[in-house]
Amino acid sequence: MKLFDLRHPFFRPLWRRVAVTAVCAVWTVVELMGGNVFWAILFGGLGGLCAWEFFIVYDEVNYADREDRDGS
Repeated sequence: MKLFDLRHPFFRPLWRRVAVTAVCAVWTVVELMGGNVFWAILFGGLGGLCAWEFFIVYDEVNYADREDRDGS
């Protein structure tokens, strides 16, 4: 079990992937406007990671139920 399991079946629907990525992006801007650079970098990095996993290297097979992937 990973700390950030971005390939969990929870993220199969497109709207959830878009929502999580958008929230990270918006929160990055909020933190920048407040002058909190550390938190802006943290959420910007998380948003970038979400964008990478959810849209650039996305593969439907990675989001199948655990039992389906194991062949059980």
